[in-house]
Amino acid sequence: MDGGGEGDARTQGTAERPARPRPAVRQPARRAGGGLVRPAGQSHQRARGRSPRGDPGGAAPVLERDRLDRPAPVPTPADLRRLALPPDADLAPNRPGETLLGELEHAPAGTRARHRLRQDLTAQQRIGDAFDALEPEGWRILHCVPLPGLGRIDHLLVGPPGIFCVRTVPGRRQRAVVGDLLLTVGRAEPRPDPRWIRRAAARATLALTAKVTPALAVVDASRVETAPTVRDIRILQPPTATPNLTSSPTTLKPPDVEALFAEARDARTWLETP
Repeated sequence: MDGGGEGDARTQGTAERPARPRPAVRQPARRAGGGLVRPAGQSHQRARGRSPRGDPGGAAPVLERDRLDRPAPVPTPADLRRLALPPDADLAPNRPGETLLGELEHAPAGTRARHRLRQDLTAQQRIGDAFDALEPEGWRILHCVPLPGLGRIDHLLVGPPGIFCVRTVPGRRQRAVVGDLLLTVGRAEPRPDPRWIRRAAARATLALTAKVTPALAVVDASRVETAPTVRDIRILQPPTATPNLTSSPTTLKPPDVEALFAEARDARTWLETP
């Protein structure tokens, strides 16, 4: 009796246990009539060489012919000119006040000229850093652009509002007065900066065949006064230089900015200007 009960219990437990499902066997694909025939249930993604979602280990590499099908980017005229530019003719690496660094190194120590050079260098570096911060917004900046017969343009800005030719004036924490022809800082002798920057902008307009706006950057002045008749020169100061420039109306598209910058960074452009 006891043995029969145990046998019935084993038989009953075996009968109630669910049967295991048989694993599906993937049939290999075969070709029939020149085409690929996939068995029923096989994902079409594997036949194309891609793994289905949820199968991270089955990703297939990108075929080389897929890359060859993509058209290569066409270089713009600005790219071609930049690639053909000799390194010694490229003005883009110039830092603010680049030429003043050499003059300051050879100037006699303790002289008034050396002190003035240091003030000019500090002013150019400060306003130059403010201009360089405009590059993420689509601007292109050059420093120390040579102008034969006139000297050098401290900063040349090419951006959506246009081209600006900037001359830097150290304010020396004194009052600066900008007139039509002269600029006065404190009690020092008047400087012909307004007249000079107009001539430099006119030369730059001829060199780039585009309108260039003259600008004066007065750095570290206690107060800046501008004559009401000065309307063609943009007056800039470090705290307001960036919003002053970016708030101007847009006149150049990004391709135009790049093309003008590629021309301006070539030192030969300025050497050939009459």
